[in-house]
Amino acid sequence: MLALGAVVLAYLVGSLSFAVIVSRLMGMADPRSYGSGNPGATNVLRSGRKGAALATLVLDALKGWLPTALAVAFASQLGWSEWVPALVALAAVCGHLWPLWFGFKGGKGVATIAGALVGLNPWLGLIALAAWLAVAVVTRYSSLAALVAAVVAPLGQLLIWGGSPTAVAVGVMSLLLIWRHMGNIGKLMAGTESRIGGGKAAPAADPHHPQASHPKPHSHGKDKHGHHHPH
Repeated sequence: MLALGAVVLAYLVGSLSFAVIVSRLMGMADPRSYGSGNPGATNVLRSGRKGAALATLVLDALKGWLPTALAVAFASQLGWSEWVPALVALAAVCGHLWPLWFGFKGGKGVATIAGALVGLNPWLGLIALAAWLAVAVVTRYSSLAALVAAVVAPLGQLLIWGGSPTAVAVGVMSLLLIWRHMGNIGKLMAGTESRIGGGKAAPAADPHHPQASHPKPHSHGKDKHGHHHPH
């Protein structure tokens, strides 16, 4: 029952969509309303608010790492098999992808999966992060970097540490990541995928000044002959 509780709690923690939460706290537009519509750090960056994007990235990674790392740390004391931390990691990721608190419409899971990987196997997490950073820096395509990391992670786990419940969890998370990026794969192949920091969301109109974006036309007068003359 304690193991089941840990899995459920990990899902609930993962369901905290920090892209939306951070944006609301900072008085920004909902990230689901602009750019790609994805509630994640990359889309928040399109708002031009780098601090908000960084906060989203860190918090999304932490919600994957914290429950997983705690499950790994206490597994031996509680008599848990390796399957429990593996399922906890998957639950946190599923919470991000299908958040209970946000209508089951979540992000693509890059930061949360990275955090979960570090929680399960710190060295594997660092390998995956290094792969992501290398591709992201060279190409500036966040989606391509995520896809490369999704291939590197399960291969690294199998080749270095062998098959295990952790390997199964890593493989499932990688498949989920690739699935969530299917639309991006099409855009990459078509050459229409946006790059990191490549664009900003259009600023929202000020609701207190509705005439600001719709100025009144110049008024015109008439002379005594009925002809219009602009002032």
